[in-house]
Amino acid sequence: MNSLLLDVSPIVISPLDVVLTDAPVLAALYGGTGFALLLVLLGPTGVRRAVVTLIGAVVGAASGWVLAWFVSDVWDPWNVSLSTGTRLWTVALCASIAIILLNLRGQVRWRRVVAICALPLCLLSAAAGINADIGQFPTLRVAFGLTNYPSLDQALLIARSAAHANGDSNRSGVVSAVEIPATVSGFAARSALVYLPPAATRMNPPALPVIEMLSGQPGSPSDVFTAGKLGDILDQYAQAHSGLAPIVVVPDQLGAPGNNPMCVDSALGKVASYLTIDVPAWIRGHLHVTAQPTGWTIAGFSQGGTCSIQLGAANPQLYGTILDISGELVPSNGSEAHTVAAGFGGSTAAYAAAAPTAILAAHAPYDTLSAIFVVGDGDLRFLPGVRALATAAERAGVDTRLFESPGTAHDWHTVDFAWTTALPVIAARTALLAPCVVAKTR
Repeated sequence: MNSLLLDVSPIVISPLDVVLTDAPVLAALYGGTGFALLLVLLGPTGVRRAVVTLIGAVVGAASGWVLAWFVSDVWDPWNVSLSTGTRLWTVALCASIAIILLNLRGQVRWRRVVAICALPLCLLSAAAGINADIGQFPTLRVAFGLTNYPSLDQALLIARSAAHANGDSNRSGVVSAVEIPATVSGFAARSALVYLPPAATRMNPPALPVIEMLSGQPGSPSDVFTAGKLGDILDQYAQAHSGLAPIVVVPDQLGAPGNNPMCVDSALGKVASYLTIDVPAWIRGHLHVTAQPTGWTIAGFSQGGTCSIQLGAANPQLYGTILDISGELVPSNGSEAHTVAAGFGGSTAAYAAAAPTAILAAHAPYDTLSAIFVVGDGDLRFLPGVRALATAAERAGVDTRLFESPGTAHDWHTVDFAWTTALPVIAARTALLAPCVVAKTR
């Protein structure tokens, strides 16, 4: 009886796992908020109240637009321009708050209660709308940082038990947490994550291509699988290709969410050595991966995208393919002056040499390196730089592809588009299906 209860328990969905960006969830929240605002507006009316409400809504909307402009384009704490959708949600929030506050007086008690309840509803609606626009938190579990991953040994045990119980077909890959020691670099990295496709969890797995993927900043390795949904994308590919997909290792290149060592060896940490020496050494020692550089890809989003082109272009003997998703034209840690002082010891020459365009020019011409650049066509701040990098890579002899994600900006929707678009290219580039052919001939 107890085992039966355990068998059926997975069908119960925890509130923490409800998808926040699903249309029914958003529609219910927006509908409830709109109804509450309507009740507020349908209270005692008059010409004076209507005029004051209208003026307040306009002033609130203008204040919201100025606030979004100040945060995005003046203060600029993330070096990312807010999308039009996020700005409009800020406008709507400030206008709604103004309407509610101006209509609190003169209402009967129950309408005042509705108005007070409408305030948090407006905040929740705006937060949900902005989250849907950016794609950062798919569930409350992710938003509260409650996502846990098993160790590599536990993940393999789980996968092999599932294969024994359910057969080897249509299985999903597994994501596990690992510690990658900074033996050479000494960099204080957080735990890394590893995705193993079904083929990599077999008792005698084939040697598979490997992708070293880097998240953005601020961020953590888990963002790639929670906000970026990379595990789902890889699972879909694997299920269509006999369990074959690249192994993906997501190391930490930041040290902490707010840090930005810029993927160079500096006083901020020897990140370049960690990512190109320590991490590859751990991969070769613990995972069954292709040995040739053609089977190795370095990828990243935003600050991680900058790292991918920096390190990939500087180490063609290690990586055969680069996937730069919305990367910067130059490494950046605040203003240029602060960047030079913090990351390059005050040397403008060292800073200039670390720019991806300079690295590409210094190592040109390339014989076998391939690069895939992806950027949202609404990412007005990063779009020109990514286009310039693609041109520089092509000029340096790199086999270059540029994709622009329609209707997205500097967000995780662009990352989803990037992986869906680039994965077949990477698979062909790394000869991913070769192990399948070998297995069939045995």
